[in-house]
Amino acid sequence: MHFSLNFAPLVPYWPVFLEGAWLTLKMTVFSVVIGTVLGTLVAFAKRSPNRLLSRVCGIYIESVRNTPFLVQIFLLYFGLASIGVHLPTFTASVLAMVINIGAYAAEIIRAGLESVPRGQIEAAECLGLSKWRIAWHVMLQPSIEKVYPSLTTQFILMMQASAIASQISAEELTAVANTVQSDTFRSLETYIVVAALYLALSLLVKLVAWAAGEYFFKRRRTVRRAAAQTAQAARRRAAASRAAGAASTAQNASGTSAGNTAQRSAS
Repeated sequence: MHFSLNFAPLVPYWPVFLEGAWLTLKMTVFSVVIGTVLGTLVAFAKRSPNRLLSRVCGIYIESVRNTPFLVQIFLLYFGLASIGVHLPTFTASVLAMVINIGAYAAEIIRAGLESVPRGQIEAAECLGLSKWRIAWHVMLQPSIEKVYPSLTTQFILMMQASAIASQISAEELTAVANTVQSDTFRSLETYIVVAALYLALSLLVKLVAWAAGEYFFKRRRTVRRAAAQTAQAARRRAAASRAAGAASTAQNASGTSAGNTAQRSAS
């Protein structure tokens, strides 16, 4: 049995692939933006002195993190439909993604908030800053900067998990791939194309996240620039030290040679 890759039958379906990729990207953007806001609010609420609010947030986080995403999306789409609430596939998919990423982002951001030294918060309180300014400038911004790589990874994982939305007939990338391979009977080629598109989308999300981090986290740029300047100054000092050592060695060698010459002349 001989098999050869043939992507020609897939060429007419490129607009369909791109539409599926665009829908996947839209779902990811909506869920990331709204889910991050939700996760931030839940992270602060979980640290609240109000025990009831903290426990409710803890139940929400643990319920989402310990149940499959497929079950969550089925609960929203089929479960709500059984009580008369019919959600469109796009709305149900985005809502499930928001709830999911909100729980994971809440734990990530909470870990960042816990890393803020208590002394900094007390110093801000002594300066008379309001609670909102302390929460934003002293707590949230530094903590987001610390956990930003973890958040970015979670965003990419959520984008990949959006493939599960194909189970409720959302026409995202994986659902499109299932339709194309059933029409063309070129399963391997179809899923190679889909894998390449998911890879491209992941790299795009990483690039956008990196650009956003460079723009918003000015302190990171300042620290990196200072570290580069310090390293450059250290290299210059090391080079100057090596040059001085070489000059001293040459001078000593010259003096020794002159002394030997003078000694031979005296002899």
